[in-house]
Amino acid sequence: MTHLLSMAGRMATGLAFVIAAGLVTPANAAEDCPRGDLDERFCDRNGDLVADTPTDPSEWVDPDTLIFAYTPVEDPSVYRTAWADFLDYMEKVTGKKVQFFPVQSNAAEIEAMRSGRLHVAGFNTGSNPLAVNCAGFVPFTIMASLDGHYGYEMEIITYPGSGIEKVEDIRGRTLAFTSPTSNSGFKAPSALLKAEFNMIADRDFKTTFSGKHDNSILGVANKDYDAASIANSVKTRMIKRGVVREDQFKVLYRSQTFPTTGFGYVYNLKPELAEKIKKAFFTFPWDKPDGTPSSLKVEFSKSNEGQFIPITYKEHWAVIRTIDAANNVSYACK
Repeated sequence: MTHLLSMAGRMATGLAFVIAAGLVTPANAAEDCPRGDLDERFCDRNGDLVADTPTDPSEWVDPDTLIFAYTPVEDPSVYRTAWADFLDYMEKVTGKKVQFFPVQSNAAEIEAMRSGRLHVAGFNTGSNPLAVNCAGFVPFTIMASLDGHYGYEMEIITYPGSGIEKVEDIRGRTLAFTSPTSNSGFKAPSALLKAEFNMIADRDFKTTFSGKHDNSILGVANKDYDAASIANSVKTRMIKRGVVREDQFKVLYRSQTFPTTGFGYVYNLKPELAEKIKKAFFTFPWDKPDGTPSSLKVEFSKSNEGQFIPITYKEHWAVIRTIDAANNVSYACK
């Protein structure tokens, strides 16, 4: 964590941006409901930067069926299967039915939680701040390896023979991003390309948005895109599934480590239910009773992940908020 915080400091200095730029802070927040960058529907009395549970029990949500969604980094059908054993376990721990919700975009996932149609979710790195501030998302865990390592790197990739040998060669070519809310698929490369190479999208290179990391990775592998910015954890899992090959890519740039998908629940869940959801994550058996791997382990062991560890948005997402500030990102809800 010291590494991430120091990275945040270095980026803030290196990029020479005012951290407060672009962030929306109400000027006259009521003293009994401080909220910082949170939407006006929420309060943050303890200063942890996430929405507090409502003090009025009548405002708590206690649904018969919990709706769960996983960030759409690839085709949702891949993850409906991967999460099956975990969701069965969450049903046992919470006593609720749990339904997988196949979202097609980060924006749709945020809106689903904001409108009360989504209760538990994994939001990608870049979407976490918007989900926290606009939808009342309360992240509390991320996946990690068994030795406690977590995170991924943003890579800018091309294909062998593209004529692009270094980042600067992207000038005049097309760089594929994934979506505007993605950290590795848009926000981090935008900030880093400007700071380190004085390269700005649509001035120095053309851009396109693929929608998802697997689309960008496949696009480069099939030579449809000159280059793309992606999360290397997704690429690693695709390689191990045999979807693409390592020799189809040339890595032009690899960032420092960022926190990976944050998992949590909507702020107004009944507190007892929220605690049971936490328990489901932290006690999930990655292997079945017969010793065979769970569906979650089968998929995420491809990126060397095998446990859930506790995190806080305030601490672990500090570097992402720094990148957002450098890009003049606003957390204002539309």
